[in-house]
Amino acid sequence: MTVSRVVELDGHIIDSGMMQSAFSIVMDLGGEFDVEEFDIGRRKDETSYARLRVTAEDEATLDSILHELHQNGANPADPDDAELTPAPGDQVVPERFYSTTNHPTQIRYDGEWLTVEDMEMDCAVVVDPGDDLTAPRAHTKVLNAVDEGDLVVTGERGIRVQPPERPRDTEGAFGFMEGGVSSERPSETTIRQVAEAIEETKREDGNVLVVAGPALIHTGAREALAALVREGYVDGLSTGNGFAVHDLERDLFGTSLGVNTETADHARKGHKHHIYTISEIIRAGGIHEAVADGHVESGVMYECVENDVPYVLAGSIRDDGPLPDTITDAVEAQNAIREQAHDADMVLMLSTLLHSVAVGNCLPSTTRVVCVDINPATVTQLLDRGSAQAVGMVTDIGTFVPTLADELL
Repeated sequence: MTVSRVVELDGHIIDSGMMQSAFSIVMDLGGEFDVEEFDIGRRKDETSYARLRVTAEDEATLDSILHELHQNGANPADPDDAELTPAPGDQVVPERFYSTTNHPTQIRYDGEWLTVEDMEMDCAVVVDPGDDLTAPRAHTKVLNAVDEGDLVVTGERGIRVQPPERPRDTEGAFGFMEGGVSSERPSETTIRQVAEAIEETKREDGNVLVVAGPALIHTGAREALAALVREGYVDGLSTGNGFAVHDLERDLFGTSLGVNTETADHARKGHKHHIYTISEIIRAGGIHEAVADGHVESGVMYECVENDVPYVLAGSIRDDGPLPDTITDAVEAQNAIREQAHDADMVLMLSTLLHSVAVGNCLPSTTRVVCVDINPATVTQLLDRGSAQAVGMVTDIGTFVPTLADELL
């Protein structure tokens, strides 16, 4: 005896590949489907609609198919309220808890759809029922933030997911942002499009977050990024101890990792400059204090302090020092990065694999992401980790950032 369930797909389901993916999921997992209704949008701005009856040999097989379809944006035609189960303890989620994607998600509660706040992948969804003064709300929580008694969404019922779509007609500054990685795209044209996307984001009062690695300093792009901070094109900086150290080293000693970034000459005893830099900043009491007393007079960190641009320096096991401003507690650093990511409307990831993946994990799929690295594996890993909205550009960061600054400034 077979079992079946009706699901719906709505939107640009043909252009985005959602419908083809849905068919493949059903067949690959041993099910069958019948298209009960199919309405094709006939103009570029029109969406399409499909209603499928999915059949399987047993409930377990059907559940596995529906789970995968759900992640792809196919939602049940007859939704029930979501199943809520109290968390049995602090940092303990119920069995079968719903693990989020990074796509916009809604939870059905008491017959109404609640938009899940602070979307990011690999989280639990907690529902606050509200009271006489407050409306019910649904929001994500990382596992270590779950409190005993939290009402956690379990199972797949009453959940609606909307993956990003790809309409046939992509116009405007963000038309080029269709994902993928290429080293063959015309660099100047793509950089110009990135500049237009930043300008559009700023015109709409959006927030631009820069995620940067030390290679940006080593390759001589420091002054260009500092200018972008100074002129208001950067609203937040997410980086590590190494980036800040070498940026400050450039100001104090004229080198980055002991090398003059203008002449490429190795300074005598230059290998000690980074540790001397850390010592000087510790002596001053921190980066803000070093800027305030005139000890640091240029660079990215200087411009962040002078222009009130918030930054997060997340520490690692490899850090020398570290600087007083570096967050050495991993969970505390993750929470600080998460707060930045949730505020961002556009993210520039500049030559840093670990930081790009870390920030990417905190981003909803609706946030525009441009990832630039000389190593294509950086962008590929970011996409593989679920940040499918990212546009990858394989090029030298020392060329990209100055050219981008020229376009914007």
